[in-house]
Amino acid sequence: MRIFKWKRLVPVILMGLCCASALRALAFAGDDDKEKPPAKAAATKIEAPAPLTERERLLLDRVEQLEKRVADLEGKGNPSAASGADAAAVQPAATTPVASTAGVAAPGATSGAKPTSSDLLSKDSTTAVVQPQATDKGKLATSKAPASEPFAFADFTWLNGNPRTKQVPLDTKFFTPEIRADVDYVYDFAHPKDDTIGGSSEIFRSNEVQVTQLGVGGDFHYDNVRARLMTQFGLYSETTPRNDASPARGQWNLADAYRYLSEAYGGYHFNVLHGVNVDAGIFMSYVGLFSYYQFDNWAYQPSYVSSNTPWFFNGVRVQIFPTEHLKIEPWFVNGWQSYGRFNNRPGIGMQILWRPNGWLSVLGNQYMLGEDALNTPGRVRYHTDDSIQIKYYDNPERFLDKAAFSLTGDMGCEHGGGVSCAGNSAKGPKQSFLGYMLYNRLWFDNDRYGLTIGGGQINNPGRYLVLLPPINGATAISGTPYFTENPGDPYKAWDVSGTFDWMPSQYITFRWEYNHRAANVPYFSGSGGVTPPGGNQGTAGSFVCLSGFTTCNGSPANTWFPDLRKTENRATIAILVKF
Repeated sequence: MRIFKWKRLVPVILMGLCCASALRALAFAGDDDKEKPPAKAAATKIEAPAPLTERERLLLDRVEQLEKRVADLEGKGNPSAASGADAAAVQPAATTPVASTAGVAAPGATSGAKPTSSDLLSKDSTTAVVQPQATDKGKLATSKAPASEPFAFADFTWLNGNPRTKQVPLDTKFFTPEIRADVDYVYDFAHPKDDTIGGSSEIFRSNEVQVTQLGVGGDFHYDNVRARLMTQFGLYSETTPRNDASPARGQWNLADAYRYLSEAYGGYHFNVLHGVNVDAGIFMSYVGLFSYYQFDNWAYQPSYVSSNTPWFFNGVRVQIFPTEHLKIEPWFVNGWQSYGRFNNRPGIGMQILWRPNGWLSVLGNQYMLGEDALNTPGRVRYHTDDSIQIKYYDNPERFLDKAAFSLTGDMGCEHGGGVSCAGNSAKGPKQSFLGYMLYNRLWFDNDRYGLTIGGGQINNPGRYLVLLPPINGATAISGTPYFTENPGDPYKAWDVSGTFDWMPSQYITFRWEYNHRAANVPYFSGSGGVTPPGGNQGTAGSFVCLSGFTTCNGSPANTWFPDLRKTENRATIAILVKF
């Protein structure tokens, strides 16, 4: 029995020894040369490798895959070994072009301003990135990142003339809505009995609650096509056209056609440089720095340099953005704040806006060649308007968190048609304009409160930019003998104001303001007002005869006269809304 069992076990033991020897040879196949048997012996003992099992082949394949993966990872970790496809994959994505409050560079959503407390010290945050890219020939080339959005490198909502809203409710890819409301109550210390205020393009009646402006509209933008519409209802729809004399020339009453539009234009955006826009229609002028919309301004009643210069132009403009810091904007317009031409020549102009960083803005507006005196062909106007704004303090952690100032200087003249730029001469008396305004603004408690002190002066012989008082319904077309605007007529004026704002939300401002204004000739409404007894009589702006006289011919004894004073003091309370 035992012999039988051993005979059966011997083949099994021999087979096990053979398998063990084969596994041992595989296990030591990768050892160094010291542990390998001599090559000669190996050659004599093993003439051919034993076939590998399925499990062994799987193990070897797995090792090869792991080695290949390690090699790939080491190659990617070395920048010089990166392939052209990998370099192209890390290119920065193109940014979506969006609108800018300083002159929209591209159709799109509202500008994503980047407020920062280090605007005074930090450099611009937007930098073009250049990455290597493989060409078809295997050589490296450079690929520039998309052009950055103009003026989006900093938060410019602190600027005078810029809205401070940073988000637009219900904004879409196709349309950015805008709603504005300006309601005020003005207390005139002279108490004019007809409640009429003259000499201002922003304030018109006293001791009453009035809707100065209600505007509804917005910006359309799709496939590089742009359009903007802003309506104007309230006093602006009556008073702004009233100061334009161009509708007197020709038919189709332009004042009625445009009175309910403050902005209306369409155009196209070209994806060149940092953006180029071509627009045609009615657009804001920004001559005089202050915005036409009170919500955007540091004060309610701007000084004469702003109040007496154009709020709009009707024509064509081209906005060119060579860099994210610069805008060049030429104009071809009908005239100086005019729906049509005054004579036979339109005007041209240009705006240059430069913002090298987040705390400085430099603006220049130039106007020339327009013949802007009604029924006086050959009288040509020139005007330069230049502003600088500096944010000289910015510390959001303090109660006084921000401070800035603006300085604007204007100079201009007219020549031809009986007047002269150079001074009184054989060609006519001097017809010129010289003025400035200076404002300082403080913000408190994270921009919840604002305080502005400012004012300015002008000298305008010839009075061609002085706003005509509405005496007996006088307009820019009618004129009035009660306040002449003849060549050489003197006019000097100055003003000062203090403004306090409470801004509980970015969409609303509660404003209190005090104004003192003065002139060297009687100009402002006194207690007697500027409206004849019983209302306006006869032709607009004409002499009004006293009761009992059928004709007066301008005789002081027989003629009614308005109550005009050399000074004016008033206080304003306003609620300003913008969405």
